[in-house]
Amino acid sequence: MFNHRVNFMNIVDKPLCSRKTKGATHRIISFIYFSSSTGTGTEAMQTSLLVISIALKVLLFPTYHSTDFEVHRNWLAITNSLPISQWYYEKTSEWTLDYPPFFAWFERFLSLFAAYVDPKIVQIDNLNYDTPATIYFQRTTVIVSELVLFWALQRMLTVMGNRPLQKIINWSLMLNPGLLMVDNMHFQYNGFLYGIMIHSLVDAKQGKLLRSGILFAALLNFKHIYLYIAPSYFAFLLRAYCFENSGNSIRARSWISAFRPLRFITLGVSVIAVFAASLGPFVAMNQLPQLASRLFPFKRGLCHSYWAANFWALYSFADRVMIVLVTKTPIGQYFNLSLDTAALEATTRGLVGDTAFGVLPTVTAQHTLIFTVLLQIPSLISVFRKPTFDRFIGSVALSAFASFLAGWHVHEKAILLCTVTMSVAITNLVGASPNSGSGAGAFSEQKNGAGLLTPRDVRSFMIVSLAGYIGLWPLFFTREETPIKVLITLIWFVVVGSGLDQCIPKQPKGPSMEAGPSSTKSMFRYYTTLERLYVFGCVPVQLYVNLIHEAIFGQEKLAFLPLMITSVYAAVGVVYGWLLYSAAYFSSSKALDKKKTR
Repeated sequence: MFNHRVNFMNIVDKPLCSRKTKGATHRIISFIYFSSSTGTGTEAMQTSLLVISIALKVLLFPTYHSTDFEVHRNWLAITNSLPISQWYYEKTSEWTLDYPPFFAWFERFLSLFAAYVDPKIVQIDNLNYDTPATIYFQRTTVIVSELVLFWALQRMLTVMGNRPLQKIINWSLMLNPGLLMVDNMHFQYNGFLYGIMIHSLVDAKQGKLLRSGILFAALLNFKHIYLYIAPSYFAFLLRAYCFENSGNSIRARSWISAFRPLRFITLGVSVIAVFAASLGPFVAMNQLPQLASRLFPFKRGLCHSYWAANFWALYSFADRVMIVLVTKTPIGQYFNLSLDTAALEATTRGLVGDTAFGVLPTVTAQHTLIFTVLLQIPSLISVFRKPTFDRFIGSVALSAFASFLAGWHVHEKAILLCTVTMSVAITNLVGASPNSGSGAGAFSEQKNGAGLLTPRDVRSFMIVSLAGYIGLWPLFFTREETPIKVLITLIWFVVVGSGLDQCIPKQPKGPSMEAGPSSTKSMFRYYTTLERLYVFGCVPVQLYVNLIHEAIFGQEKLAFLPLMITSVYAAVGVVYGWLLYSAAYFSSSKALDKKKTR
Protein backbone atom coordinates (compact mmCIF):
# COMPACT_ATOMS: atom_id res chain seq x y z
CA MET A 1 0.00 0.00 0.00
CA PHE A 2 2.86 2.35 0.88
CA ASN A 3 4.49 1.72 -2.52
CA HIS A 4 1.22 2.46 -4.28
CA ARG A 5 0.92 5.73 -2.38
CA VAL A 6 4.44 6.75 -3.38
CA ASN A 7 3.71 5.95 -7.03
CA PHE A 8 0.51 7.96 -6.88
CA MET A 9 2.29 10.99 -5.47
CA ASN A 10 4.93 10.73 -8.18
CA ILE A 11 2.20 10.74 -10.78
CA VAL A 12 0.48 13.76 -9.27
CA ASP A 13 3.74 15.69 -9.13
CA LYS A 14 4.80 14.77 -12.68
CA PRO A 15 2.95 16.55 -15.52
CA LEU A 16 1.56 14.12 -18.04
CA CYS A 17 3.92 14.33 -21.00
CA SER A 18 5.05 17.71 -19.62
CA ARG A 19 1.61 19.36 -20.03
CA LYS A 20 -1.53 19.41 -17.95
CA THR A 21 -4.96 18.70 -19.33
CA LYS A 22 -8.39 19.58 -18.07
CA GLY A 23 -11.83 18.07 -18.10
CA ALA A 24 -13.10 14.58 -18.84
CA THR A 25 -10.28 13.74 -21.21
CA HIS A 26 -7.74 14.56 -18.49
CA ARG A 27 -9.51 12.22 -16.08
CA ILE A 28 -9.44 9.40 -18.62
CA ILE A 29 -5.74 9.90 -19.35
CA SER A 30 -4.90 10.27 -15.65
CA PHE A 31 -6.76 7.04 -14.88
CA ILE A 32 -4.70 5.18 -17.46
CA TYR A 33 -1.51 6.81 -16.19
CA PHE A 34 -2.20 5.86 -12.57
CA SER A 35 -3.40 2.35 -13.43
CA SER A 36 -0.19 1.69 -15.34
CA SER A 37 2.07 2.68 -12.45
CA THR A 38 2.04 -0.85 -11.00
CA GLY A 39 1.99 -4.27 -12.54
CA THR A 40 -1.23 -5.11 -10.72
CA GLY A 41 -2.89 -1.92 -11.92
CA THR A 42 -1.82 -2.55 -15.49
CA GLU A 43 -3.17 -6.08 -15.53
CA ALA A 44 -6.45 -5.00 -13.94
CA MET A 45 -6.84 -2.14 -16.41
CA GLN A 46 -6.14 -4.35 -19.41
CA THR A 47 -8.65 -6.92 -18.18
CA SER A 48 -11.25 -4.22 -17.51
CA LEU A 49 -10.82 -2.66 -20.93
CA LEU A 50 -11.08 -6.06 -22.60
CA VAL A 51 -14.34 -6.71 -20.76
CA ILE A 52 -15.62 -3.25 -21.74
CA SER A 53 -14.65 -3.90 -25.36
CA ILE A 54 -16.47 -7.24 -25.44
CA ALA A 55 -19.53 -5.79 -23.70
CA LEU A 56 -19.76 -2.93 -26.19
CA LYS A 57 -19.50 -5.30 -29.13
CA VAL A 58 -22.18 -7.58 -27.67
CA LEU A 59 -24.47 -4.55 -27.42
CA LEU A 60 -23.95 -4.07 -31.17
CA PHE A 61 -25.35 -7.54 -31.98
CA PRO A 62 -28.83 -6.23 -32.97
CA THR A 63 -27.48 -3.48 -35.23
CA TYR A 64 -27.64 -3.50 -39.01
CA HIS A 65 -25.56 -6.10 -40.84
CA SER A 66 -24.71 -5.90 -44.52
CA THR A 67 -24.66 -8.50 -47.27
CA ASP A 68 -21.20 -9.42 -45.97
CA PHE A 69 -23.01 -11.31 -43.22
CA GLU A 70 -24.59 -13.57 -45.85
CA VAL A 71 -21.24 -13.74 -47.65
CA HIS A 72 -19.59 -15.33 -44.63
CA ARG A 73 -22.59 -17.55 -43.86
CA ASN A 74 -22.37 -18.85 -47.41
CA TRP A 75 -18.65 -19.49 -47.01
CA LEU A 76 -19.38 -21.48 -43.86
CA ALA A 77 -21.77 -23.58 -45.94
CA ILE A 78 -19.36 -24.03 -48.84
CA THR A 79 -16.40 -25.12 -46.73
CA ASN A 80 -18.52 -27.38 -44.53
CA SER A 81 -20.60 -29.09 -47.22
CA LEU A 82 -18.23 -29.44 -50.16
CA PRO A 83 -14.80 -31.01 -50.73
CA ILE A 84 -11.90 -28.62 -51.19
CA SER A 85 -11.91 -29.31 -54.95
CA GLN A 86 -15.27 -27.48 -55.26
CA TRP A 87 -14.71 -24.53 -52.93
CA TYR A 88 -13.67 -22.07 -55.63
CA TYR A 89 -16.17 -23.33 -58.23
CA GLU A 90 -19.37 -23.26 -56.16
CA LYS A 91 -21.71 -20.45 -57.28
CA THR A 92 -25.20 -21.24 -55.99
CA SER A 93 -25.05 -17.86 -54.28
CA GLU A 94 -23.72 -14.73 -55.95
CA TRP A 95 -21.42 -14.38 -52.92
CA THR A 96 -18.80 -16.85 -54.09
CA LEU A 97 -15.66 -17.67 -52.12
CA ASP A 98 -13.04 -15.07 -53.12
CA TYR A 99 -10.56 -15.06 -50.22
CA PRO A 100 -7.28 -17.04 -50.18
CA PRO A 101 -7.16 -20.64 -48.92
CA PHE A 102 -6.06 -19.97 -45.33
CA PHE A 103 -9.21 -17.91 -44.78
CA ALA A 104 -11.26 -20.66 -46.38
CA TRP A 105 -9.80 -23.10 -43.84
CA PHE A 106 -10.62 -20.58 -41.10
CA GLU A 107 -14.24 -20.61 -42.31
CA ARG A 108 -14.11 -24.41 -42.37
CA PHE A 109 -13.03 -24.39 -38.71
CA LEU A 110 -15.87 -22.03 -37.75
CA SER A 111 -18.36 -24.12 -39.72
CA LEU A 112 -17.79 -27.06 -37.37
CA PHE A 113 -19.28 -25.00 -34.54
CA ALA A 114 -21.93 -23.47 -36.82
CA ALA A 115 -23.26 -26.92 -37.71
CA TYR A 116 -23.62 -27.67 -34.01
CA VAL A 117 -25.44 -24.38 -33.29
CA ASP A 118 -27.84 -24.73 -36.23
CA PRO A 119 -27.33 -27.20 -39.12
CA LYS A 120 -29.25 -24.88 -41.45
CA ILE A 121 -26.42 -22.34 -41.27
CA VAL A 122 -24.19 -24.63 -43.34
CA GLN A 123 -26.75 -25.53 -46.02
CA ILE A 124 -25.59 -24.10 -49.34
CA ASP A 125 -29.08 -23.56 -50.75
CA ASN A 126 -30.34 -21.87 -47.56
CA LEU A 127 -29.67 -18.35 -48.84
CA ASN A 128 -30.06 -15.21 -46.71
CA TYR A 129 -30.45 -17.22 -43.53
CA ASP A 130 -30.17 -14.79 -40.61
CA THR A 131 -32.09 -16.10 -37.63
CA PRO A 132 -31.22 -14.59 -34.22
CA ALA A 133 -29.15 -17.68 -33.36
CA THR A 134 -27.23 -17.32 -36.63
CA ILE A 135 -26.59 -13.63 -36.03
CA TYR A 136 -25.43 -14.17 -32.46
CA PHE A 137 -23.18 -17.05 -33.46
CA GLN A 138 -21.46 -15.25 -36.31
CA ARG A 139 -21.03 -12.02 -34.36
CA THR A 140 -19.58 -14.01 -31.46
CA THR A 141 -17.00 -15.59 -33.78
CA VAL A 142 -15.84 -12.08 -34.73
CA ILE A 143 -15.34 -11.11 -31.07
CA VAL A 144 -13.52 -14.34 -30.22
CA SER A 145 -11.25 -14.02 -33.26
CA GLU A 146 -10.34 -10.49 -32.12
CA LEU A 147 -8.48 -11.98 -29.17
CA VAL A 148 -5.64 -12.35 -31.68
CA LEU A 149 -5.67 -8.56 -31.98
CA PHE A 150 -5.77 -8.14 -28.19
CA TRP A 151 -2.75 -10.42 -27.82
CA ALA A 152 -0.88 -8.53 -30.55
CA LEU A 153 -1.60 -5.19 -28.89
CA GLN A 154 -0.27 -6.44 -25.55
CA ARG A 155 2.93 -7.54 -27.27
CA MET A 156 3.17 -4.19 -29.02
CA LEU A 157 2.95 -2.34 -25.70
CA THR A 158 5.59 -4.56 -24.12
CA VAL A 159 8.03 -4.08 -26.99
CA MET A 160 7.40 -0.41 -27.76
CA GLY A 161 7.54 0.96 -24.23
CA ASN A 162 4.27 0.27 -22.36
CA ARG A 163 3.85 3.99 -21.64
CA PRO A 164 0.51 5.42 -20.42
CA LEU A 165 -0.16 7.39 -23.60
CA GLN A 166 0.77 4.35 -25.68
CA LYS A 167 -2.01 2.51 -23.89
CA ILE A 168 -4.47 5.08 -25.22
CA ILE A 169 -3.32 4.40 -28.79
CA ASN A 170 -3.31 0.71 -28.02
CA TRP A 171 -6.91 0.75 -26.93
CA SER A 172 -7.85 3.11 -29.71
CA LEU A 173 -7.24 0.05 -31.88
CA MET A 174 -9.19 -2.41 -29.73
CA LEU A 175 -12.08 0.09 -29.65
CA ASN A 176 -11.31 1.52 -33.07
CA PRO A 177 -14.46 3.07 -34.61
CA GLY A 178 -13.51 1.76 -38.03
CA LEU A 179 -13.18 -1.81 -36.78
CA LEU A 180 -16.32 -1.47 -34.65
CA MET A 181 -18.30 -0.31 -37.66
CA VAL A 182 -16.86 -2.68 -40.24
CA ASP A 183 -16.46 -5.83 -38.12
CA ASN A 184 -19.00 -5.63 -35.32
CA MET A 185 -21.78 -3.93 -37.27
CA HIS A 186 -21.28 -4.26 -41.03
CA PHE A 187 -19.69 -7.70 -40.47
CA GLN A 188 -16.17 -8.78 -41.36
CA TYR A 189 -13.13 -10.32 -39.64
CA ASN A 190 -10.57 -7.52 -40.00
CA GLY A 191 -9.58 -7.34 -36.32
CA PHE A 192 -8.34 -10.92 -36.38
CA LEU A 193 -6.30 -10.26 -39.52
CA TYR A 194 -4.85 -6.98 -38.26
CA GLY A 195 -3.82 -8.90 -35.16
CA ILE A 196 -1.66 -11.17 -37.33
CA MET A 197 -0.21 -8.11 -39.08
CA ILE A 198 0.67 -6.42 -35.78
CA HIS A 199 2.30 -9.63 -34.52
CA SER A 200 4.46 -9.54 -37.64
CA LEU A 201 5.33 -5.87 -37.11
CA VAL A 202 6.21 -6.46 -33.46
CA ASP A 203 8.53 -9.28 -34.52
CA ALA A 204 10.20 -6.87 -36.93
CA LYS A 205 10.62 -4.35 -34.11
CA GLN A 206 12.27 -7.04 -31.98
CA GLY A 207 14.60 -8.08 -34.78
CA LYS A 208 12.88 -11.46 -35.27
CA LEU A 209 12.85 -10.90 -39.00
CA LEU A 210 12.43 -14.46 -40.24
CA ARG A 211 9.34 -14.99 -38.09
CA SER A 212 8.01 -11.60 -39.18
CA GLY A 213 8.31 -12.65 -42.82
CA ILE A 214 6.64 -16.01 -42.20
CA LEU A 215 3.72 -14.38 -40.40
CA PHE A 216 3.27 -11.86 -43.19
CA ALA A 217 3.32 -14.64 -45.80
CA ALA A 218 0.60 -16.39 -43.81
CA LEU A 219 -1.37 -13.13 -43.65
CA LEU A 220 -1.27 -12.81 -47.44
CA ASN A 221 -2.86 -16.25 -47.63
CA PHE A 222 -5.66 -15.14 -45.31
CA LYS A 223 -6.54 -11.95 -47.21
CA HIS A 224 -4.83 -10.69 -50.33
CA ILE A 225 -5.51 -7.01 -49.63
CA TYR A 226 -2.25 -7.10 -47.67
CA LEU A 227 -0.45 -7.27 -51.00
CA TYR A 228 -0.79 -3.48 -50.73
CA ILE A 229 2.04 -3.43 -48.17
CA ALA A 230 4.05 -6.37 -49.52
CA PRO A 231 6.60 -4.13 -51.33
CA SER A 232 7.62 -2.54 -48.01
CA TYR A 233 8.03 -5.95 -46.41
CA PHE A 234 10.09 -7.16 -49.36
CA ALA A 235 12.42 -4.15 -49.31
CA PHE A 236 12.86 -4.27 -45.53
CA LEU A 237 13.38 -8.02 -45.12
CA LEU A 238 15.68 -8.27 -48.12
CA ARG A 239 17.90 -5.46 -46.85
CA ALA A 240 17.68 -6.06 -43.08
CA TYR A 241 17.82 -9.85 -43.05
CA CYS A 242 19.81 -10.75 -46.16
CA PHE A 243 22.58 -8.15 -45.81
CA GLU A 244 25.04 -7.74 -42.97
CA ASN A 245 25.36 -4.44 -41.11
CA SER A 246 21.79 -3.58 -41.97
CA GLY A 247 21.54 -0.67 -39.56
CA ASN A 248 23.87 1.45 -41.65
CA SER A 249 24.05 2.39 -45.29
CA ILE A 250 26.25 0.13 -47.41
CA ARG A 251 28.61 1.60 -49.93
CA ALA A 252 28.21 0.40 -53.48
CA ARG A 253 31.52 -1.48 -53.50
CA SER A 254 30.58 -3.54 -50.43
CA TRP A 255 27.15 -4.79 -51.56
CA ILE A 256 28.47 -8.18 -52.66
CA SER A 257 30.49 -8.77 -49.50
CA ALA A 258 27.56 -7.71 -47.29
CA PHE A 259 25.09 -10.09 -48.96
CA ARG A 260 24.34 -13.28 -47.02
CA PRO A 261 23.08 -15.93 -49.49
CA LEU A 262 22.24 -18.48 -46.77
CA ARG A 263 19.88 -16.03 -45.10
CA PHE A 264 18.35 -15.17 -48.47
CA ILE A 265 17.72 -18.86 -49.15
CA THR A 266 16.32 -19.39 -45.65
CA LEU A 267 13.90 -16.50 -46.02
CA GLY A 268 12.88 -17.56 -49.52
CA VAL A 269 12.30 -21.19 -48.57
CA SER A 270 10.29 -20.17 -45.50
CA VAL A 271 7.98 -17.92 -47.49
CA ILE A 272 7.62 -20.46 -50.30
CA ALA A 273 6.74 -23.13 -47.73
CA VAL A 274 3.87 -21.00 -46.43
CA PHE A 275 2.52 -20.45 -49.94
CA ALA A 276 2.97 -24.14 -50.73
CA ALA A 277 0.89 -25.09 -47.71
CA SER A 278 -1.83 -22.70 -48.84
CA LEU A 279 -1.81 -23.10 -52.62
CA GLY A 280 -0.28 -26.56 -52.97
CA PRO A 281 -3.56 -28.51 -53.02
CA PHE A 282 -4.98 -26.23 -55.70
CA VAL A 283 -1.82 -26.49 -57.79
CA ALA A 284 -2.09 -30.29 -57.55
CA MET A 285 -5.72 -30.08 -58.73
CA ASN A 286 -4.76 -27.67 -61.54
CA GLN A 287 -7.10 -25.03 -60.07
CA LEU A 288 -4.69 -22.13 -59.75
CA PRO A 289 -6.23 -20.20 -62.71
CA GLN A 290 -9.70 -20.58 -61.19
CA LEU A 291 -8.40 -19.44 -57.80
CA ALA A 292 -6.72 -16.42 -59.39
CA SER A 293 -9.92 -15.46 -61.23
CA ARG A 294 -11.78 -15.39 -57.91
CA LEU A 295 -9.12 -13.43 -56.02
CA PHE A 296 -8.41 -10.85 -58.73
CA PRO A 297 -11.64 -9.92 -60.58
CA PHE A 298 -10.24 -7.19 -62.83
CA LYS A 299 -13.48 -7.02 -64.81
CA ARG A 300 -14.83 -4.79 -62.06
CA GLY A 301 -14.70 -1.05 -62.59
CA LEU A 302 -12.29 1.59 -61.35
CA CYS A 303 -14.64 2.81 -58.64
CA HIS A 304 -16.97 0.89 -56.40
CA SER A 305 -20.68 1.78 -56.36
CA TYR A 306 -19.84 4.07 -53.44
CA TRP A 307 -16.59 5.88 -54.21
CA ALA A 308 -13.77 5.18 -51.79
CA ALA A 309 -12.18 8.36 -50.42
CA ASN A 310 -9.20 8.37 -52.79
CA PHE A 311 -7.79 10.04 -55.91
CA TRP A 312 -10.41 8.45 -58.13
CA ALA A 313 -13.26 9.89 -56.08
CA LEU A 314 -11.80 13.34 -56.73
CA TYR A 315 -11.18 12.41 -60.38
CA SER A 316 -14.76 11.17 -60.80
CA PHE A 317 -16.09 14.29 -59.09
CA ALA A 318 -14.01 16.51 -61.37
CA ASP A 319 -15.44 14.63 -64.35
CA ARG A 320 -18.98 15.22 -63.06
CA VAL A 321 -18.28 18.93 -62.68
CA MET A 322 -16.86 19.09 -66.20
CA ILE A 323 -19.90 17.27 -67.58
CA VAL A 324 -22.12 19.99 -66.11
CA LEU A 325 -19.86 22.72 -67.48
CA VAL A 326 -19.80 21.16 -70.95
CA THR A 327 -23.56 20.64 -71.12
CA LYS A 328 -24.71 23.85 -69.40
CA THR A 329 -22.10 26.43 -70.43
CA PRO A 330 -20.12 27.35 -73.58
CA ILE A 331 -16.89 26.13 -71.97
CA GLY A 332 -17.06 22.86 -73.89
CA GLN A 333 -17.12 24.62 -77.25
CA TYR A 334 -14.47 27.12 -76.19
CA PHE A 335 -12.00 24.38 -75.22
CA ASN A 336 -13.27 21.92 -77.84
CA LEU A 337 -14.22 19.33 -75.21
CA SER A 338 -16.15 16.27 -76.34
CA LEU A 339 -18.72 14.46 -74.20
CA ASP A 340 -19.07 10.68 -74.06
CA THR A 341 -22.82 10.40 -73.49
CA ALA A 342 -22.65 6.61 -73.11
CA ALA A 343 -20.42 7.01 -70.07
CA LEU A 344 -22.57 9.46 -68.14
CA GLU A 345 -23.83 6.84 -65.68
CA ALA A 346 -20.67 4.72 -65.59
CA THR A 347 -19.03 6.47 -62.64
CA THR A 348 -21.97 5.65 -60.37
CA ARG A 349 -22.23 2.03 -61.41
CA GLY A 350 -18.87 0.65 -60.34
CA LEU A 351 -20.02 -2.90 -59.68
CA VAL A 352 -19.14 -4.75 -62.87
CA GLY A 353 -17.44 -3.56 -66.02
CA ASP A 354 -14.93 -0.83 -66.76
CA THR A 355 -15.73 2.65 -65.49
CA ALA A 356 -15.70 5.30 -68.21
CA PHE A 357 -15.79 9.08 -67.92
CA GLY A 358 -17.78 11.73 -69.74
CA VAL A 359 -15.00 14.27 -70.32
CA LEU A 360 -11.77 13.19 -68.62
CA PRO A 361 -9.67 10.32 -70.04
CA THR A 362 -10.71 6.82 -69.00
CA VAL A 363 -8.45 5.18 -66.40
CA THR A 364 -7.46 1.53 -66.88
CA ALA A 365 -6.15 -1.06 -64.44
CA GLN A 366 -2.68 -0.65 -65.96
CA HIS A 367 -2.76 3.08 -65.24
CA THR A 368 -3.64 2.50 -61.59
CA LEU A 369 -0.87 -0.08 -61.23
CA ILE A 370 1.76 2.30 -62.62
CA PHE A 371 0.48 5.15 -60.46
CA THR A 372 0.52 2.97 -57.33
CA VAL A 373 4.08 1.76 -57.94
CA LEU A 374 5.32 5.31 -58.55
CA LEU A 375 3.81 6.43 -55.24
CA GLN A 376 5.40 3.53 -53.37
CA ILE A 377 8.93 3.78 -54.77
CA PRO A 378 10.25 6.74 -52.67
CA SER A 379 9.54 5.12 -49.29
CA LEU A 380 10.86 1.77 -50.56
CA ILE A 381 14.14 3.44 -51.50
CA SER A 382 14.30 5.04 -48.05
CA VAL A 383 13.77 1.78 -46.16
CA PHE A 384 16.15 -0.13 -48.43
CA ARG A 385 18.89 2.44 -47.92
CA LYS A 386 18.56 2.25 -44.14
CA PRO A 387 16.23 -0.52 -42.90
CA THR A 388 15.38 0.73 -39.41
CA PHE A 389 12.00 -0.13 -37.93
CA ASP A 390 11.02 3.55 -37.90
CA ARG A 391 11.50 3.79 -41.65
CA PHE A 392 9.93 0.38 -42.20
CA ILE A 393 6.66 1.07 -40.38
CA GLY A 394 6.41 4.46 -42.09
CA SER A 395 6.98 2.79 -45.44
CA VAL A 396 4.28 0.22 -44.65
CA ALA A 397 1.81 3.03 -43.96
CA LEU A 398 2.80 4.89 -47.14
CA SER A 399 2.50 1.72 -49.23
CA ALA A 400 -0.99 1.23 -47.82
CA PHE A 401 -1.80 4.83 -48.73
CA ALA A 402 -0.46 4.44 -52.26
CA SER A 403 -2.61 1.38 -52.91
CA PHE A 404 -5.70 2.92 -51.33
CA LEU A 405 -5.36 6.25 -53.10
CA ALA A 406 -4.44 4.97 -56.56
CA GLY A 407 -5.58 1.34 -56.65
CA TRP A 408 -8.16 -0.35 -58.88
CA HIS A 409 -11.70 -0.89 -57.55
CA VAL A 410 -10.74 0.04 -54.00
CA HIS A 411 -13.38 -0.42 -51.31
CA GLU A 412 -13.94 2.29 -48.73
CA LYS A 413 -13.14 -0.24 -45.97
CA ALA A 414 -9.53 -0.46 -47.20
CA ILE A 415 -8.82 2.83 -45.40
CA LEU A 416 -8.46 0.71 -42.26
CA LEU A 417 -5.13 -0.58 -43.56
CA CYS A 418 -3.87 3.01 -43.61
CA THR A 419 -5.22 3.98 -40.19
CA VAL A 420 -4.12 0.78 -38.43
CA THR A 421 -0.55 0.94 -39.78
CA MET A 422 -0.41 4.64 -38.87
CA SER A 423 -1.58 3.72 -35.36
CA VAL A 424 1.35 1.32 -34.99
CA ALA A 425 3.73 3.99 -36.29
CA ILE A 426 2.31 6.56 -33.86
CA THR A 427 2.61 4.12 -30.94
CA ASN A 428 6.25 3.61 -31.87
CA LEU A 429 6.87 7.37 -31.97
CA VAL A 430 5.06 8.00 -28.67
CA GLY A 431 7.43 5.51 -27.06
CA ALA A 432 10.34 7.66 -28.25
CA SER A 433 8.98 10.84 -26.68
CA PRO A 434 11.49 12.37 -24.26
CA ASN A 435 8.58 12.80 -21.86
CA SER A 436 7.51 9.17 -21.93
CA GLY A 437 10.75 7.27 -22.32
CA SER A 438 12.24 5.36 -25.22
CA GLY A 439 10.45 2.53 -26.90
CA ALA A 440 13.68 0.67 -27.47
CA GLY A 441 13.90 -2.17 -29.88
CA ALA A 442 15.95 -3.60 -32.69
CA PHE A 443 16.58 -1.46 -35.76
CA SER A 444 15.58 1.76 -33.96
CA GLU A 445 16.85 5.18 -35.03
CA GLN A 446 15.12 7.16 -32.29
CA LYS A 447 18.17 9.08 -31.15
CA ASN A 448 19.16 12.72 -31.14
CA GLY A 449 15.62 13.79 -31.98
CA ALA A 450 15.19 11.45 -34.95
CA GLY A 451 12.03 9.43 -35.01
CA LEU A 452 10.24 11.55 -32.38
CA LEU A 453 6.56 12.42 -32.50
CA THR A 454 5.91 15.69 -34.34
CA PRO A 455 2.80 17.84 -34.82
CA ARG A 456 2.67 16.72 -38.44
CA ASP A 457 2.52 13.07 -37.37
CA VAL A 458 -0.39 13.76 -35.04
CA ARG A 459 -2.30 16.03 -37.40
CA SER A 460 -1.94 13.67 -40.34
CA PHE A 461 -3.01 10.67 -38.25
CA MET A 462 -6.04 12.42 -36.76
CA ILE A 463 -7.22 13.97 -40.03
CA VAL A 464 -6.82 10.74 -42.01
CA SER A 465 -8.60 8.78 -39.28
CA LEU A 466 -11.49 11.24 -39.02
CA ALA A 467 -11.91 11.45 -42.79
CA GLY A 468 -11.59 7.69 -43.21
CA TYR A 469 -14.12 6.84 -40.52
CA ILE A 470 -16.62 9.39 -41.80
CA GLY A 471 -16.09 7.82 -45.22
CA LEU A 472 -17.39 4.57 -43.69
CA TRP A 473 -20.60 6.13 -42.39
CA PRO A 474 -22.63 5.57 -45.60
CA LEU A 475 -22.27 1.82 -44.99
CA PHE A 476 -24.95 2.35 -42.32
CA PHE A 477 -27.92 4.04 -43.89
CA THR A 478 -30.61 3.28 -41.29
CA ARG A 479 -31.43 5.99 -38.75
CA GLU A 480 -30.96 3.62 -35.81
CA GLU A 481 -27.21 3.37 -36.48
CA THR A 482 -26.62 7.10 -36.99
CA PRO A 483 -26.13 8.02 -33.29
CA ILE A 484 -23.84 5.00 -32.82
CA LYS A 485 -21.49 5.74 -35.71
CA VAL A 486 -21.32 9.44 -34.80
CA LEU A 487 -20.70 8.89 -31.08
CA ILE A 488 -18.00 6.23 -31.40
CA THR A 489 -16.14 8.35 -33.95
CA LEU A 490 -16.46 11.54 -31.89
CA ILE A 491 -15.39 9.93 -28.60
CA TRP A 492 -12.42 8.25 -30.28
CA PHE A 493 -11.32 11.50 -31.94
CA VAL A 494 -11.49 13.56 -28.73
CA VAL A 495 -9.81 11.01 -26.43
CA VAL A 496 -7.03 9.99 -28.82
CA GLY A 497 -6.47 13.50 -30.16
CA SER A 498 -6.19 14.97 -26.66
CA GLY A 499 -3.88 12.19 -25.55
CA LEU A 500 -1.53 12.58 -28.49
CA ASP A 501 -1.42 16.33 -27.99
CA GLN A 502 0.18 15.70 -24.60
CA CYS A 503 3.07 13.72 -26.11
CA ILE A 504 4.29 16.21 -28.71
CA PRO A 505 7.66 17.62 -27.59
CA LYS A 506 7.65 21.41 -27.28
CA GLN A 507 7.88 22.94 -30.74
CA PRO A 508 9.56 26.17 -31.79
CA LYS A 509 7.38 28.68 -33.57
CA GLY A 510 7.63 28.38 -37.31
CA PRO A 511 5.72 28.49 -40.56
CA SER A 512 2.72 26.41 -41.61
CA MET A 513 3.35 22.71 -41.35
CA GLU A 514 5.60 22.73 -38.27
CA ALA A 515 4.17 25.75 -36.51
CA GLY A 516 4.37 26.04 -32.76
CA PRO A 517 1.27 25.95 -30.59
CA SER A 518 -1.36 28.61 -31.14
CA SER A 519 -2.88 30.63 -28.32
CA THR A 520 -5.62 28.04 -27.84
CA LYS A 521 -5.11 25.40 -25.16
CA SER A 522 -7.32 22.83 -26.86
CA MET A 523 -6.26 19.65 -28.65
CA PHE A 524 -6.17 21.72 -31.87
CA ARG A 525 -3.25 23.88 -30.69
CA TYR A 526 -0.98 22.55 -33.47
CA TYR A 527 -3.62 22.54 -36.20
CA THR A 528 -3.58 25.17 -38.92
CA THR A 529 -6.67 27.27 -39.56
CA LEU A 530 -7.56 25.26 -42.66
CA GLU A 531 -7.22 22.01 -40.73
CA ARG A 532 -9.56 23.26 -38.01
CA LEU A 533 -12.03 24.36 -40.66
CA TYR A 534 -11.90 20.90 -42.21
CA VAL A 535 -12.49 19.13 -38.89
CA PHE A 536 -15.39 21.36 -37.84
CA GLY A 537 -16.69 21.43 -41.42
CA CYS A 538 -17.63 17.79 -40.99
CA VAL A 539 -20.61 18.94 -38.91
CA PRO A 540 -22.50 20.96 -41.58
CA VAL A 541 -21.55 18.43 -44.26
CA GLN A 542 -23.06 15.56 -42.28
CA LEU A 543 -26.10 17.62 -41.32
CA TYR A 544 -26.81 18.11 -45.00
CA VAL A 545 -26.10 14.47 -45.88
CA ASN A 546 -28.23 13.00 -43.10
CA LEU A 547 -31.04 15.54 -42.69
CA ILE A 548 -31.21 18.49 -45.04
CA HIS A 549 -30.90 16.65 -48.37
CA GLU A 550 -33.85 14.36 -47.71
CA ALA A 551 -35.93 17.26 -46.37
CA ILE A 552 -35.38 19.18 -49.61
CA PHE A 553 -35.29 16.48 -52.30
CA GLY A 554 -36.87 13.42 -50.68
CA GLN A 555 -35.40 9.92 -50.71
CA GLU A 556 -35.43 9.28 -54.47
CA LYS A 557 -34.30 12.49 -56.15
CA LEU A 558 -30.52 12.98 -56.45
CA ALA A 559 -30.00 9.92 -54.25
CA PHE A 560 -26.30 9.69 -55.15
CA LEU A 561 -25.54 13.29 -54.15
CA PRO A 562 -25.15 12.71 -50.36
CA LEU A 563 -22.85 9.76 -51.05
CA MET A 564 -20.78 11.83 -53.46
CA ILE A 565 -20.47 14.70 -50.98
CA THR A 566 -19.33 12.36 -48.21
CA SER A 567 -16.87 10.57 -50.47
CA VAL A 568 -15.34 13.75 -51.88
CA TYR A 569 -15.11 15.48 -48.49
CA ALA A 570 -13.48 12.39 -46.97
CA ALA A 571 -11.12 12.10 -49.96
CA VAL A 572 -9.91 15.66 -49.43
CA GLY A 573 -9.03 14.81 -45.83
CA VAL A 574 -7.34 11.51 -46.68
CA VAL A 575 -5.25 13.01 -49.50
CA TYR A 576 -4.25 15.98 -47.33
CA GLY A 577 -3.35 13.70 -44.43
CA TRP A 578 -1.28 11.52 -46.75
CA LEU A 579 0.65 14.56 -48.00
CA LEU A 580 1.23 15.68 -44.42
CA TYR A 581 2.39 12.24 -43.30
CA SER A 582 4.66 11.91 -46.34
CA ALA A 583 6.26 15.26 -45.51
CA ALA A 584 6.84 14.15 -41.91
CA TYR A 585 8.28 10.79 -42.99
CA PHE A 586 10.71 12.08 -45.59
CA SER A 587 11.81 15.13 -43.60
CA SER A 588 12.62 12.86 -40.65
CA SER A 589 14.57 10.48 -42.88
CA LYS A 590 16.42 13.36 -44.53
CA ALA A 591 17.32 14.91 -41.16
CA LEU A 592 18.72 11.61 -39.93
CA ASP A 593 20.74 11.11 -43.10
CA LYS A 594 22.29 14.56 -42.66
CA LYS A 595 23.26 13.79 -39.06
CA LYS A 596 24.87 10.52 -40.11
CA THR A 597 26.98 12.23 -42.78
CA ARG A 598 28.36 14.92 -40.47
